[in-house]
Amino acid sequence: MQINKLWIGLGAVVLLLVVLGGSCVHSYNKLNTLDQGVKAQWANVESAYQHRLDEISRMVEIVKGAANFEKSTYIGVTEARNQAATIKLSADDLGNPEKFKQFEAAQANVSQALSKLMVVAENYPDLKATQNFRDLQVALSGLENRINVERNNFNGDAREFNTYRDSFPTMIAAGFFGSRFAEKSYFQADAGAAHAPEIKF
Repeated sequence: MQINKLWIGLGAVVLLLVVLGGSCVHSYNKLNTLDQGVKAQWANVESAYQHRLDEISRMVEIVKGAANFEKSTYIGVTEARNQAATIKLSADDLGNPEKFKQFEAAQANVSQALSKLMVVAENYPDLKATQNFRDLQVALSGLENRINVERNNFNGDAREFNTYRDSFPTMIAAGFFGSRFAEKSYFQADAGAAHAPEIKF
């Protein structure tokens, strides 16, 4: 009688270990799949930003050729572009909120400098009339749209990863792997984006 109870108890422990082990393996595999999805989408975001940096270099060269164009404006764009190019964020850094904010701030500076360049360019009809400038304006506008789409897709993948990571019992399994499955950061709206711009006529 005692032996039967011992075997039943031992069987229950083995069954519990098998269930827990299976649950941990499933959690790890799904976390890994979602993590790879976030990293793949991050590569799309990086590609879009890099394409924009390349096009900005071409835009600055065209603007430099315009007579009397305000030098400080295209120098500001070049400096913002160069700063953004030096701030690298690898897929492994996506769980580091501080590095993510630095990257996002550098890209926002590029957007602001580029917007200023476009506003100043409005004062130069000869520049606006050149086909190369118009083509680059269209290309940069398309790239800004692509960047927004890629950022939104990234946020969606990061949300899916974070939601699964923080669910029970996955959060326990994720804790065993330290920073390997750290929570992913999100892109935030630019400062002041919640307020409508003031339009004056």
